[in-house]
Amino acid sequence: MRLSEKEISEIKDLIAFPKNVAIITHRNPDGDALGSSLGLRFFLEKYNHNIKVILPSEYPATFQYLHGIEDCVVYDLKQEETAKIFKNADIIFCLDFNALDRVDKIGPLIEDARAKKILIDHHLDPEPFVDYTYSDTGASSTCEMIHQFIHQLGAIDKLDAGIGEALFTGIITDTGSFKYSTNPATYKVAAELKEVGVDDYTLQDKIFNTLTEKQLKLLGHALVNRMEVIPGMGAGIIALTKQDYFDYDIQRGDTEGIVNFILMMDGIKVAAFMREQPTIVKMSFRSKGDISVQALARDHFRGGGHKNASGGAAYAKLEDVIERFKSVLPKYL
Repeated sequence: MRLSEKEISEIKDLIAFPKNVAIITHRNPDGDALGSSLGLRFFLEKYNHNIKVILPSEYPATFQYLHGIEDCVVYDLKQEETAKIFKNADIIFCLDFNALDRVDKIGPLIEDARAKKILIDHHLDPEPFVDYTYSDTGASSTCEMIHQFIHQLGAIDKLDAGIGEALFTGIITDTGSFKYSTNPATYKVAAELKEVGVDDYTLQDKIFNTLTEKQLKLLGHALVNRMEVIPGMGAGIIALTKQDYFDYDIQRGDTEGIVNFILMMDGIKVAAFMREQPTIVKMSFRSKGDISVQALARDHFRGGGHKNASGGAAYAKLEDVIERFKSVLPKYL
């Protein structure tokens, strides 16, 4: 769902003069959520807007290097301030999510806001809760779409290394360093970002080479003691228990990327990573080729996302969730 020329013209008029702008992304923000939000913020600041980036929950320490991330307002920590920001906003940008349930308790604040609302997202089936929708499920990332959005506004001359570093972060993380979800435009965008001064080598180093000793030991435990390969299905599961969370003092971001290790095995086409929380089991799914884990997550685990990368959740015992996954998987293979 692309923006029409009329919509682009209207958005140009909206941002032409300084306004109160709120930028919101999904709960448990990843590199694409953070990169797109900060990249858009730095772009809009060139028009002298008063901008606040809202995060429903805290971000992984991995992304602490991002310039401006310390200025983000975390709803879980500052609920009253968040409510005031949305009440006073003239424009709200919704980035990297397609439905209000992805922002939890912030959803009603967005619905009740008088502001003009603009959605920029690459997930399937966006819900109609905004005034302008820019949806592209073929895009590698929302960061790629922010770059294209700047192009559509005819403002690519405002692109600089600060914007570029934020956008490149999301492209790197959502494509797994250009291993999946790419398209010809992805590489063109990456080239333009390098041309304005982005040091992609340093970014990759900051994102992927900053694991702690605890995180490496947790990865080893997950692969040696918690991984199960399902015979005959080309699938694997890693399931962490509540006891694992206690034993390894698992914090936000410590389990990032573990699911991808399952797909490194020859012959494995589907990976499931399950985490037993106090009252819920959360899941990450990955797949190769035409196998849609998005459909599996949507149909059975109250989730969704992308065809080859999705998430879900279930209010059930961990062992029951594992058995349910095994029972429903064959019809998606």
